[in-house]
Amino acid sequence: MEKVFLGIDVGSVSTNIVGLDEQGTIVISKYLRNDGQPIQVIQDGLKSMLIEMGSLKVLGLGTTGSGRLLAGTILGADIVKNEITAHATAAIHFTPDVKTILEIGGQDSKIIMIKNGIVTDFAMNTVCAAGTGSFLDHQAERLKIPIEEFGDLALTATKKVRIAGRCTVFAESDMIAKQQFGFSKAEIINGLCEALVRNYLNNLARDKQLTAPILFQGGVAANKGIKAAFERELRTSIIIPPHYNVMGAIGAAILAQKQFKRINNASKFRGFEKLLLTFIPATFDCNDCSNCCEVIQVEQEHQIIAVWGDKCGKHSNSVIA
Repeated sequence: MEKVFLGIDVGSVSTNIVGLDEQGTIVISKYLRNDGQPIQVIQDGLKSMLIEMGSLKVLGLGTTGSGRLLAGTILGADIVKNEITAHATAAIHFTPDVKTILEIGGQDSKIIMIKNGIVTDFAMNTVCAAGTGSFLDHQAERLKIPIEEFGDLALTATKKVRIAGRCTVFAESDMIAKQQFGFSKAEIINGLCEALVRNYLNNLARDKQLTAPILFQGGVAANKGIKAAFERELRTSIIIPPHYNVMGAIGAAILAQKQFKRINNASKFRGFEKLLLTFIPATFDCNDCSNCCEVIQVEQEHQIIAVWGDKCGKHSNSVIA
């Protein structure tokens, strides 16, 4: 029976699942599109993993990402951590002397500063979509170019084209204008990559000193045009880790392993058989005080198994998951 530590990163666009063995080696990795159904994707992903791996014993489970609370609730996580901690943990695991982490995901982006293996500063951008994976997917579809070829095509550009990168609306309208002026797709895509890098650095790296080694992770790290634009702008080489698109999940699994070694208790993982059960999320507004919290609850087999979102803890403290 294979013994694993699971890490699950539930983001806005994808859910990533990673299994580490007791030596910390990645034995399975899955990158799955959410398609608006994160619970179903988590269930299907774990079922698929079980079929591939056969008999499994989960020694520990960690969750991260914007959906970490939901995933932790339905699965029985041993540790639930934010994305900054999870991404930094994975980066330090692969590159112990890392100083700067650039991370661009489906709908947000982050920058993390590391000193002596400790996070010293970070910034997140969850408002502006320019530069995220979703925006690049949209532009690739509009230009009728497979997203997998987007970065390679940018590297073939022979002329510089400046694209406005302040926001998605300006970027797209400027790209259309440049097309009408007769610039090639390669030149426009390269200009877009450079614009998105400028936007990222202006929004997240302002007043920060970016020191090498610099790691670039997240799904957008697969785009060679973005990597090259970062290297030109920062005038240094950028490292793409081998599992760049599932680093959050790797970090969550590593944190679960550390938790196991620290307390040496059996995992809270609810078991693969629980994956067949239906989970029903719902929200309600609590008007018992001036906070007027939106409270989220998860129900399974007509029983509320978890509640969160209430600032005072009135509802969440009354439920034992």
